[in-house]
Amino acid sequence: MSEPMTLIEFILHKQNEFPEATGDLTNLLGAIQLASKHVHRQINRAGLLDILGASGETNIQGEEQQKLDLFANERFKNALKARGHVCAIASEEEEHFIEFEQNEKGTSKYIVAIDPIDGSSNIDVNVPVGTIFSIYRRLSCTSESVVLSDFLQRGRVQVAAGYVIYGTSTMLVYTTGYGVNGFTFDATVGDFFLSHPNIHYPEKPNIFSINEGYTAYFDQGIRQYLDFCKEENSDYGRPYKARYVGSLVADFHRNLLQGGIYLYPGMRTATDGKLRLLYECNPLAFIAEQAGGKATNGHQRTLDVDPRQLHQRTPFFAGPSNMMEQLQEFLR
Repeated sequence: MSEPMTLIEFILHKQNEFPEATGDLTNLLGAIQLASKHVHRQINRAGLLDILGASGETNIQGEEQQKLDLFANERFKNALKARGHVCAIASEEEEHFIEFEQNEKGTSKYIVAIDPIDGSSNIDVNVPVGTIFSIYRRLSCTSESVVLSDFLQRGRVQVAAGYVIYGTSTMLVYTTGYGVNGFTFDATVGDFFLSHPNIHYPEKPNIFSINEGYTAYFDQGIRQYLDFCKEENSDYGRPYKARYVGSLVADFHRNLLQGGIYLYPGMRTATDGKLRLLYECNPLAFIAEQAGGKATNGHQRTLDVDPRQLHQRTPFFAGPSNMMEQLQEFLR
């Protein structure tokens, strides 16, 4: 048997299929890979190092920052800056976007929106956490400085998007609009290897993931859909199985591989939901669609939503097309 391709070998192989490719995106993804290796190492030593617990700081969302949030934010920021192909990043941990000095070769043409650590509060109890990233082309190439509108682009124009999940194994899953592929980290070699080629949602999904503790705050349509999921109907494979970890990446990843729908609706106490559009929902929506599924805010395709703010929140539903269509019947 031949050895599986590494992440960079795979990207280079795909790059060769496009004569106009310059290699810049390959280097950018290489930077994300490098930073994720550093985060993987810290997470796997979490019980031995002083990175557990809160940092004593809060981010722009008013959420308590964990020590791991700050560590990962710095690692991804430094890795992306060093490669010279990214002119600015927006991070969940930063109030404003951060512009990098331009490299010697000219104007960098990419911007990155990133959630360095999704679900960081779960690290204390050994629950999987993740990194989510989204890559866009810069629009303001004629301007000396990056502007906010560079980040406020619809998700459908993403150049690439992906996530890293740090669990029983560390996996990097990404898409450039030509399918979804997953790579597993081999710590003995220090590299990511192709382990899940051409990922698609399974044909018979049967999982729903939602925090039912908030049921009292959900709209009637969501409550009715949850009743539908739990009704017995052997012809349609119901009742569905309820699975909810509380880390967005972990829940999305399981449902992508095993077949299920993820739901984080708006609520009476938070009409726009909790999740951020730019660096959580857009990248995962891109992956969901490339894997044969759908993603919406309940009324509109997620990738068609016009962003208005850097840290804009949105309701989010993503999963296999048939389950999403069932949900839509209850949301009308």
